[in-house]
Amino acid sequence: MAEYDFDVLVIGAGPGGYVAAIRAAQLGLKTACAESRETLGGTCLNVGCIPSKALLHASELFEEAAHGTLAKWGVKTGNVELDLGTMHASRLESIKGLTGGIEFLFKKNKVEWLKGRAAFESADTVKVGDRTVRAKNIVIATGSSVTPLPGVEVDQQRIVDSTGALEFAEVPQHLVVIGGGVIGLELGSVWRRLGAKVTVVEFLDQILPGMDAEVRKESNKIFKKQGFELKLGTKVTGAKAGGDGVMLTVEPAAGGAAETIEASHVLVSIGRRPNTDGLGLDKIGLELNKRGQIDVDHSFKTKVAGVWAIGDVTPGPMLAHKAEDEGLAVADNIAGHTGIVNEDVIPSVVYTMPEIAGVGLTEEQAREHGEVKVGKFPMLANSRAKTNKEPDGFVKIIADAKTDRVLGVWIISTLAGTMIAQAAQAMEFGATSEDIALTCHAHPTHSEALKEAAMAVTGKPIHI
Repeated sequence: MAEYDFDVLVIGAGPGGYVAAIRAAQLGLKTACAESRETLGGTCLNVGCIPSKALLHASELFEEAAHGTLAKWGVKTGNVELDLGTMHASRLESIKGLTGGIEFLFKKNKVEWLKGRAAFESADTVKVGDRTVRAKNIVIATGSSVTPLPGVEVDQQRIVDSTGALEFAEVPQHLVVIGGGVIGLELGSVWRRLGAKVTVVEFLDQILPGMDAEVRKESNKIFKKQGFELKLGTKVTGAKAGGDGVMLTVEPAAGGAAETIEASHVLVSIGRRPNTDGLGLDKIGLELNKRGQIDVDHSFKTKVAGVWAIGDVTPGPMLAHKAEDEGLAVADNIAGHTGIVNEDVIPSVVYTMPEIAGVGLTEEQAREHGEVKVGKFPMLANSRAKTNKEPDGFVKIIADAKTDRVLGVWIISTLAGTMIAQAAQAMEFGATSEDIALTCHAHPTHSEALKEAAMAVTGKPIHI
């Protein structure tokens, strides 16, 4: 019988990888996790989800104090100054605490951290740095990285990616965001609130690709009202950084005359791509699909026996919580249990203000499958949102016209990211709109808008 160093080796310690490693160890499997960063947690904890939320929250507080929002509530702050250094320090403190927490959990659960970059030698053998180890099961959880834009070279000074946009030592005078997706809008929101002029250049004719059309249209209005300049249907053809700024050349996506935009800084945010380079997948005969991803079956097995894959390197939305659930599931499957992830019920959230969230099908997608009923309820008519002076947004529920089963829920609200959890859980249990409508919701809460939207599916909301 072959001798293995580990029952499970996870490559990558991001949200999918570290969760898979911990769960595998909890299930009694001898487990190691290979990670080349100096800290655990992957992109999400180090330069993604967590640090961006720290700056989003801090910038919201600054805007409330500096732009008169608190004064409307009778809280007079006087002269408000920005201490960007302290704001960054708070961000770094959050990262340190959370990444250190994962290291503690590794020790607690006896997960061995193999420090270094991993590459396959064979289907059960991986070289990590100077060490070669054998594992009965190997899980690829290497995540994703920023997609480069031809003609625009990132220098992390004037032209930055999402990582560089977290590190600005001063507030940009004019930040041009290339890409109207989630990451660009979130980071653009941070610096707009802190005083930057922000221009978003998006190739498509609307922001937030993949979201419900009504949500995209309403979000467009909200961002414009907040001071964003949105240049839609526009293609960036080049960018040249100088001593004190960047000159961008753009042209209509459909063709037309070129123009230039002067900016102090540029954020390239056109998407992410799977991290598979340097893994040595060719040595084990594992080919990528046309999108550069690793195809897996429902249990997260690849076509190579003993090799599994989860998270951003596999098909589906590139979301930390998707990777986490897949990490739990793959560990359960390796241990001989049943691990399943319902890929149809994975919520997504844009952490702007207000937040934008959705789960399931858009109205357009749902109508492609058959007849639907739609219920909407504006946050303006929600007593808590109205009292809090948070009138923007709505809740939208899409249900099958015959069965009333909820197919999709879309929310724009200051608490959309929290509210969407109820919708996801309801859909996971196969709820109808009537189930949600007949569930008692606490008053006064933003979540009552979800109940009212469910009531609106049958045309019987109370407060509109």
